[in-house]
Amino acid sequence: MPELKTRLHWLMGLRVVIVTLLLGLSLAFHSTRGESAPTFTALIVFTYTITIVYALVLRRLTSPAAHTAFTWVQVGVDIVLETVLIVRTGGVESPFAVLYVMTVTVASLVPHRRVGIVTGAGCTILFGAITVIQYFGLLHAAGWLPPSKLEGPEVLQTFEVYGLAFLVVGFLSGALTDQLHYADQSLREKEQGLTRLQVFHESIVRSISSGVFTTDEEGRITSFNPAAHEVTGYAFSDVQGRLWQEVFNWHPDGRSQDADVISPPLRFEVDCFHANGSCLVLGMTVSPLQEQGTQRGLVGVFKDLTQIRYLEEEMRRREWLANLGEMSAGMAHEIRNPLGALAGAMQMLRQDVGSDETSQRLMDIAIREARRLDNIITEFLQYARPPALNLAEQDLNKVLADTLDLIQHEARSRAGITLVPRLGATALVAKVDQDQLKQVFWNLSANAFDAMPGGGTLTIATGLRRVEVGGRREDVIEISFQDNGEGIPKQNFDKIFLPFFTTKKEGSGLGLAQVHRIVELHDGWIKVESEVGIGARFVVCLPQSSEVGVRLRHEGREPWKRF
Repeated sequence: MPELKTRLHWLMGLRVVIVTLLLGLSLAFHSTRGESAPTFTALIVFTYTITIVYALVLRRLTSPAAHTAFTWVQVGVDIVLETVLIVRTGGVESPFAVLYVMTVTVASLVPHRRVGIVTGAGCTILFGAITVIQYFGLLHAAGWLPPSKLEGPEVLQTFEVYGLAFLVVGFLSGALTDQLHYADQSLREKEQGLTRLQVFHESIVRSISSGVFTTDEEGRITSFNPAAHEVTGYAFSDVQGRLWQEVFNWHPDGRSQDADVISPPLRFEVDCFHANGSCLVLGMTVSPLQEQGTQRGLVGVFKDLTQIRYLEEEMRRREWLANLGEMSAGMAHEIRNPLGALAGAMQMLRQDVGSDETSQRLMDIAIREARRLDNIITEFLQYARPPALNLAEQDLNKVLADTLDLIQHEARSRAGITLVPRLGATALVAKVDQDQLKQVFWNLSANAFDAMPGGGTLTIATGLRRVEVGGRREDVIEISFQDNGEGIPKQNFDKIFLPFFTTKKEGSGLGLAQVHRIVELHDGWIKVESEVGIGARFVVCLPQSSEVGVRLRHEGREPWKRF
């Protein structure tokens, strides 16, 4: 029993303290008077020695029965030592008779009630024997117990007081020990039940697939379950003590919501950020955390809706593009043929205008705009009806290098434009349609040139980045186009890849839409980073294998990731 062994250690320590204080002070007192006290010295030395022996023996005992027997041995030795001390210090008149009371009390606290009662009875018998022997002078001749100075009634009264004290203390301390034992056992059972209940509740919270957090009255986070860590990327240590509104970026009406304002369950969607900086859409329910009718904080439950919202957006786009494709066939016949006839007619009419400069200029404008409209329709049909990809394994560094000659030529034709290529040293092999990717590289470069009308630098770089897909790390090819032009306003981030959206005075607004469509057909995605007045960075991300691309699209990873 670990508890009994602990009490035995306390008993040994308490014995040393009592002997040191009582006998040590008595020894010092006798020394100041020039008297010797060999009994005190012998008992002190014997106590220290026997305590060391007790400690060594106790280390070898393992069974509960051995601990109980060892307890009886210690109590018996203590009583013998106290009897010797009482006999040597005056017998019934000895001030050390009180040590019996202390032994009975301590013995009662070790195992259970019967030790206290038996010890009290034994001390009473021994003290009675000392009283009888001393009263009749049986050991006086041996020099042990001199006759008592007390009269017969006083001796009897002293024995009765001490004997009653030993028995009462033994009974009461034993009863108290039993009560303490029962109370301790009941408390332990309740603690175990509470611990099991707490573990059960924690297991439930940990097993819930939804993120769960709790806060205190001030709205500061006090718990964060594993699902919450998985969704947000934040460990509990990262968010502990922080305001939940700050962690989840929830600021309705442009201000922070006080925690004590929420009384009914509050349901809402919030746009926040993952620990790695990516955007998250969370569906959240925040309710008061009640304790005996008093609100002690909040409990929040949330689910990651990012992929669902992305898939909804992707479905809407695909539906819109499907309708657009059907409409494009009709447009080709209804617009393109009459437009061609009009352009041809204007060419013939231009020859009959003669030398009228105004008429010549107007005819040139009409012909030029007809051609521009024909080009817009052609680009639109290419976007709405993308050709089938001719996939083959290609080194994207070589594909980009083939396009750089054309891009470099275009850069020289513009004032103040500098092209800085930084191609990776290793081959970036993937299954792609090189003609379509060349169109992507050209469109992104031309778009960067247009964003730097006063000149600037376009840096084109390639490399690999590792991403986690289905619990595994996979390599993804990145081709970045970074300019230091005008930049993109934040309100335009959601529009730049939509058809016909443009901020230029000239242009169809289909360039970036075509780029996105081609990259999407390759199971890739585009990241955009921009700040107005500083520039923009477009990063084309392509998987090295079609299997990785399918898994990435299935997980809804990094679609149009914006910063």
